[in-house]
Amino acid sequence: MKKDLGVVQAVWPMPVLMVAAYNEDGSVNVMNAAWGMICDSDQIALFLSADHKTSKDIVERKAFTVALADKAHMAAADFFGIASGNTMADKFERSGLTARKSAFVDAPVIEEFPVVMECELKDVVEKGDFLCYVGRIVNAAAEESVLSANGKIDPAKVGALMFDQFQHGYYTVGEHVGQAWNAGKDLMKKA
Repeated sequence: MKKDLGVVQAVWPMPVLMVAAYNEDGSVNVMNAAWGMICDSDQIALFLSADHKTSKDIVERKAFTVALADKAHMAAADFFGIASGNTMADKFERSGLTARKSAFVDAPVIEEFPVVMECELKDVVEKGDFLCYVGRIVNAAAEESVLSANGKIDPAKVGALMFDQFQHGYYTVGEHVGQAWNAGKDLMKKA
């Protein structure tokens, strides 16, 4: 029997996304965001509070990058969620990570994170206390070390972090347990 828990954000896993944009002075700003997802074949939606420094930078620059945080850089990823760019001007420098300018959009690419999407701001939609920032993905890049033999991203190699909204923990992507559009195929057959 299930126990009623009230209003709980009961979607898991949630990705740990590193959202980066340039500040007004050209310095790098990065935040940790779990409320984001692909919303079309070439778009990503981020649900962020308007008072985040990164939110303001995205609107100002009309561009941002989204990287998948990984286990190897968990401390920096968590720090980007604890520290606020509104009160800590040297937030990115304190992380010890490095950035380069995207060749596709006016936003930084954080070199240490293995997978990144480079995005142009397409729309901002008000949704309650949050705003939905919709970006058009103009390029995705991945370290060769996380690619499979067919040249596609291999989730088992990325070590991507997932955020647990229930206990506030971090987990990594687990084992491969089946193949999409195949695992349920037998149920398509008439009995």
